[in-house]
Amino acid sequence: MGGQPMFILNEDSERTQGKDAQSSNITAGKAVSESVRTTLGPRGMDKMLVSDGGDVVITNDGATILDEMDIEHPAAQMISEVAETQEVEVGDGTTTAAVLAGELLTQAEDLLDDDVHPTTIVEGYYEALAMAHEAIDEIKLDAELDDDLLETVARSSMTGKGTGDVSAERLAETVVDAVRRVADDDGVVRDNITVYTQTGSSSSATRLVDGVLVDEEPVHDNMPTSFEDPQIAFVNDDIEVREASIDAEYNVSSVDDLNTAIEAEENELRGYAEHVLDLGVDVLFVDGDVADQVAAILAKNDVAAFEVGDDEGEELAHATGLSRAAGVQELEADDLGSAGSISVEKYGDEYVTFVEDGAAGQSVTVFARGGTEHVTDELERVLGDALDVVTAALDQGGVVPGAGATEIAVADHIRSEAASVEGRKQLAVEAFADAVDVLPRTLAENTGMDPIDALVDLRAEYESEGIAGIISEGQTGVIDDPVDLGVLDPVAVKDEAVESAAEAATMIVRIDDVISAS
Repeated sequence: MGGQPMFILNEDSERTQGKDAQSSNITAGKAVSESVRTTLGPRGMDKMLVSDGGDVVITNDGATILDEMDIEHPAAQMISEVAETQEVEVGDGTTTAAVLAGELLTQAEDLLDDDVHPTTIVEGYYEALAMAHEAIDEIKLDAELDDDLLETVARSSMTGKGTGDVSAERLAETVVDAVRRVADDDGVVRDNITVYTQTGSSSSATRLVDGVLVDEEPVHDNMPTSFEDPQIAFVNDDIEVREASIDAEYNVSSVDDLNTAIEAEENELRGYAEHVLDLGVDVLFVDGDVADQVAAILAKNDVAAFEVGDDEGEELAHATGLSRAAGVQELEADDLGSAGSISVEKYGDEYVTFVEDGAAGQSVTVFARGGTEHVTDELERVLGDALDVVTAALDQGGVVPGAGATEIAVADHIRSEAASVEGRKQLAVEAFADAVDVLPRTLAENTGMDPIDALVDLRAEYESEGIAGIISEGQTGVIDDPVDLGVLDPVAVKDEAVESAAEAATMIVRIDDVISAS
């Protein structure tokens, strides 16, 4: 090439290689992990996230925090994806997964500094991951998943999330009741549970509605707002005068012609209303607009109509057994559903329609109350997590002790098995165990205990009693048996947390070249 340099990348591209690339990626991942670390546990703190537009989110939910953060670094985004995966798969443990991923990167960085090859670290981490799953399976409680146990799981999920002890008790009962109602021989149909929030009262006013809620009021002021045993229909189209599918012009040469055209439209609309009345419909839900003339006729005949969306239509179908008709003319008697009652209630300036005791009975709604919008938003997240963990406990393998007890058992098991691993991989296996220790250490720190002393005491208690966790008590924490004190987590949450954290950490560790194109 005559000694001339060859440019392969665009001159505006940036490239970071080797140790610099690894250090940059690991530092970014650790930074994201640290951002949520103080939210872990019953005494975890909240984060206030303020957008450019002034929207405020106050939460200690790891997935929400990382989702709201404007993360640009690609390696940091991988840690955010860990929390997102955890949220999608099991609904809780997002902070646990993110913190563990960050600590795995910290341990990997030390190994890289000691010239351990990234592939060796990855192989060691995956061997340790298998050991972690074994330990979690061994510590699983051999107990029947009755309502009391599931309520304990739900309360454990809510602890430290601003619900209060009294409210947590009631909310846990509501959550378990909701899950039980949508469970069948094939498992829990989680999609049939909806959380609906409404400001204006305390969280203790939250209750379970056997049916669905629609945030709409009747389209006409004279329509009734309460029904007993109503017949219900749903139309997936506007109930208005049909429009021609082609552009056309009509010449009106006289008043009689105009009156004829108006009368034709009125007859068409009257026909729609009469068709609904002939079928014996009491309440009509429409995914579209309802013409004023149709609404007036229905109101005169004590029929209520609501303009809703397609999502509400699906929920109504699950609850009442109705079938959604493509248009009002296609609506038939077999398409109707029924419910025990429908009522419209007003909360402040907002209307909520309750469709309860539907014939199909496949949908329930947790009607969550809170004093402010920020409270109800966080309550919605808390209830969603609780519903997910109870579902995970029922569907995916039972429960394990919480409060850091499972992590202590996992770390101990990995260390005991590390001696059987040959070569430098043993260092990575032991580093994985050290990384798992970050979770009980962080719990201790967030409860006001000395993290090192607490970790030593935890290990000693585990050796003597076989189980030990960090329980929040008063202004600090104590070492005690989490099972006796009702702190339990689903097996699925622990399995998914170590799995997703290990996958993200190993993916980042293997990167030794970062190319940023313009």
